[in-house]
Amino acid sequence: MSYSFDNVSILKDGRRIFPVMGEIHYSRVPRAEWKERLLKMKAGGVTVVSAYVIWIHHEEIEGAYDWEGDRSLRDFAGTVQKCGLKLLLRIGPWVHAETRNGGFPDWLLKKDYEVRTNDEKYFAAVEKWYKKIYEQVSDFIANPEDASSAEKPIIGIQVENEYGHCGGLYEKEGGEAHMRRLQKIAMDAGFKLSLYTATGWGGAWTGDMLPVMGGYCDAPWDQRTEEIEPSGNYTFTHERNDHNIGSDHGFGYGITFDIEKFPYLTAELGGGLQVTSHRRTIATAKDIAAVAMTKVGSGCNLLGFYMYSGGTNPDGKLTTLQESKATGYLNDLPVKSYDFRAPIREFGQVSSTFREIKLLALFAKAYGEEICSLPAVIKNEIRPDDASSLRYSFRSDRKKGYLFVNNYVRHLKMAEHRDIHLESPDGKTHFPPFDVKNGDFFFFPFNIKYGKSLVKTARVTPLTKLSLGKNELFVFYKRENDSSDKNFFDFGTEESEKIEAKDKFLVLSRTDALNSWITDGRLFITDSLSSVFEDENGEIQFLSRSEPAFFVYPDFDKAPVGWKKCGEENKNASKDMPEIPFSKYELEVAPLEKKKIKIGALKSGENYKLDLSILAKKFRKEKYACDIFVKIDYTGESGRLYASKDGKRLLILDHFYLGEDYPWEIGLKRFLEKDADCALSDEELSSLELEISPLKKGEKIYIEKWPDFDGEEISSLKSVTCEIEWKYKIEKRR
Repeated sequence: MSYSFDNVSILKDGRRIFPVMGEIHYSRVPRAEWKERLLKMKAGGVTVVSAYVIWIHHEEIEGAYDWEGDRSLRDFAGTVQKCGLKLLLRIGPWVHAETRNGGFPDWLLKKDYEVRTNDEKYFAAVEKWYKKIYEQVSDFIANPEDASSAEKPIIGIQVENEYGHCGGLYEKEGGEAHMRRLQKIAMDAGFKLSLYTATGWGGAWTGDMLPVMGGYCDAPWDQRTEEIEPSGNYTFTHERNDHNIGSDHGFGYGITFDIEKFPYLTAELGGGLQVTSHRRTIATAKDIAAVAMTKVGSGCNLLGFYMYSGGTNPDGKLTTLQESKATGYLNDLPVKSYDFRAPIREFGQVSSTFREIKLLALFAKAYGEEICSLPAVIKNEIRPDDASSLRYSFRSDRKKGYLFVNNYVRHLKMAEHRDIHLESPDGKTHFPPFDVKNGDFFFFPFNIKYGKSLVKTARVTPLTKLSLGKNELFVFYKRENDSSDKNFFDFGTEESEKIEAKDKFLVLSRTDALNSWITDGRLFITDSLSSVFEDENGEIQFLSRSEPAFFVYPDFDKAPVGWKKCGEENKNASKDMPEIPFSKYELEVAPLEKKKIKIGALKSGENYKLDLSILAKKFRKEKYACDIFVKIDYTGESGRLYASKDGKRLLILDHFYLGEDYPWEIGLKRFLEKDADCALSDEELSSLELEISPLKKGEKIYIEKWPDFDGEEISSLKSVTCEIEWKYKIEKRR
């Protein structure tokens, strides 16, 4: 297995692939949770995991390397391999990642040379660091010169981050030389790989490496504390640059590489947004998904999400490890939380964003090779603040392809468009008229073959396909605002164009599509509080905070162990197509505890005392309990949770207040793992201290929805409740 690239896409064994990449920072996630996080990512359609190796997390004290516990890069790489995923390692040395000093240890900054320059002393320090990283992962490198390593997980390396844009050398000759030197140091250290990437936005130097781009729906690093202008990432454009990434370090310049020589790939599409003390932007699921779809419609052939899994900053040995103004940066970040409102949240929660971008990821997995070969055709590039013009593009060879429409821009009301008539780039295929409402974003196929059936036009979006022996099932889904129930496809009138009898077409509601999961060659549909994924042993796992039930097609030969079949339901929303009967299964013996449990919080001076030990005991008793989520509904500037450990008051979690509709949710499971870095005893859990800092009226903070004030400040705790997440096997009978 070999990887390469041309000016169109990445290639695997010479064939085009459309990877979906998701960022997770192993040193910000308890190692006991790595496997489940990765398997959830895989279920979401992620094929490549990206991860920073954060220098200060491993060598905070010079020469005292820490590769143990949650910091074990070797074990993380091994877990990625066991989960059947690939890994792109981002080795810095400067990474940013909202870490202290951008990931540099304090001791490095005290040396007699300037970091991120072409000083040979600095390069010597980097060489030593790269060699230490290689020692950890040498068994996991897919070296293209060694056929026996083909199945290894590490297929690529990113060096540096935003070099020449956010620090580093700003003049071309020195900047490009710096990047080329870093690549050589990495290769000499042992990282012999064919995919070397570098961030390409904002005038960053790439050293002739494969440039990867980014795009966020807002900018929490922006120093303004009011609503900012609409993002340009909601427009279809051949412009690959996001001018606002890293604008706290200086507003972005143009790109420095020749776009004709490299494919359009992304590594930092915001999977969410990390809040800052002064700017607490809430990135919703549609905020994120509309940007991602627009990038595909603009020609992107790799969707890379930063972050895909949120996390928690580890404790430092000498200092806290978050980005802060105290270390010379312009933003204050939470000391602990790196939730990022990511698709998978800080404590492993599967979010609505996960479900939204899964729609694109499943499509990319099923049809990626084809769409990679279709260039973007953009007739009109619309200004970011234009709310009246129709935004559309094509991925097309001018005869066949996909029509993309985006009428969604975060916090901007878009004009509605009635009775739209569009035609293919060659002018020969006319789409049936359709309406576009505010908030719509979608794509339709035209002149695409599904099996042996030619779809001339369609008013539904392709999701995935399933092999059903000699037949195939092609799965599509409706737009949210489409109330019709037939005439979704035009198969043409010629005999050769009619639907082939062996090809099955399923049109799901958008809700069912969001809650669909592909595993074991079957399509599962759950509710919005449940998920299905396959573990590393091929066993199907069902997670839920609600009623344990699911729909599946095709059906099992026999009911899975512990489940009972309780009927069938046609899930085909297209009434002029054959019915597709999904079987419904429920757990034979459901857990008794389904409701939210209220927890007492005793006022103690200015703070509150929480006893969560009773929840720990309950968790251990429940056979199928996967986690217990504690929801702290408070109003204030921020919240902090402390434990008394070894006679010291230790900050274990923190949270920036986002508004009345977004309470703080924490997962308890990680604290109950006996060998975990963050483990707490029942005694320690019985005396947690909750501190709420007051929010002052008129404070210079961007909060999307401010609370009502009775006085000049507010600090209150409304409630503390908990909810159990259950985990069951869907075990097939032999």
